[in-house]
Amino acid sequence: MHYDYVPLPKRKPLQWPDGKRLAVILTTNFEYWDKVQPTDKKYYPGGPGIVGGDLPGNVYDNPNFTWREYGQRVGVWRMFDVFDAEGVTSSCTMNAKMAIERREVIEAALSRGYEIVAHNYVQDELLTDYMFDEDKERAVIKRTLDVYEQAVGKKAKGWLSSSLRSTLNTIDILSEEGLIFVTDLLNDDQPYLVKTRSGRPMVSVSYTSEVNDFSFLRQGLTVETGFMMFKEQFDWLYAESARSGRFMNIGLHPHVIGQPFRIRALRDFIRYAKQFEGVWFATREEIAEWYLENHQSHIEPDPA
Repeated sequence: MHYDYVPLPKRKPLQWPDGKRLAVILTTNFEYWDKVQPTDKKYYPGGPGIVGGDLPGNVYDNPNFTWREYGQRVGVWRMFDVFDAEGVTSSCTMNAKMAIERREVIEAALSRGYEIVAHNYVQDELLTDYMFDEDKERAVIKRTLDVYEQAVGKKAKGWLSSSLRSTLNTIDILSEEGLIFVTDLLNDDQPYLVKTRSGRPMVSVSYTSEVNDFSFLRQGLTVETGFMMFKEQFDWLYAESARSGRFMNIGLHPHVIGQPFRIRALRDFIRYAKQFEGVWFATREEIAEWYLENHQSHIEPDPA
């Protein structure tokens, strides 16, 4: 895996299809956690906990498990209601255990035509556990992709690693498995190509750890200040997009943004963004497929 360092001033203007200016990606993360794991090491549930204190994996952590399960039982359906009412799509990431244990959520997303992005096997298993064992990392990825194909009815095109913890081998493995985009790299507001050892390029369509509903917890945001975070990101990127296209991602978790006292921040942001011309509520697959065909008009290949 290798990507060129191409600073923004050295790129040609990015021209989205149909004259669009700013692609907005609403990422809904479908994530399942096991109640316990056969280990006495610290359990890694992903994201901040709702109750402090670290329990080992073989001890059931009731508040943190059931808080996350609220998103599957209630929060995600509240989000679907908002997306339905506002007429927008979502780019949904899905770990394999979610497809196995919470199939109703996946079926509801598919019935709405939402994109599903592969998101590891189970949330607390990180690919960095296999940094020095590529065969084991590949086995986790293949196991995930097999479940994805069974649940979604087609092969996966893209990937997001649990907690963004990928290895130096991950993108090469994904390319060899036929995927075309990756979401782990947090380093841009535009797509770019990643070179792989297979010779098949991958498109990076960045996720974000900043404009993320976890900021409500980490920074103590309210529904008003959360909306302002979304709006500030949008306003600046929209202004820049007059010269060259941008994308804006919002990371969403049903157990966080799906709470009644937070959901209005998402609804109000969607309504705000829809007022502007040239806004494209996009999926990552749409962006990646378009970019594979048009990347040379944006970043010229390095002759080296």
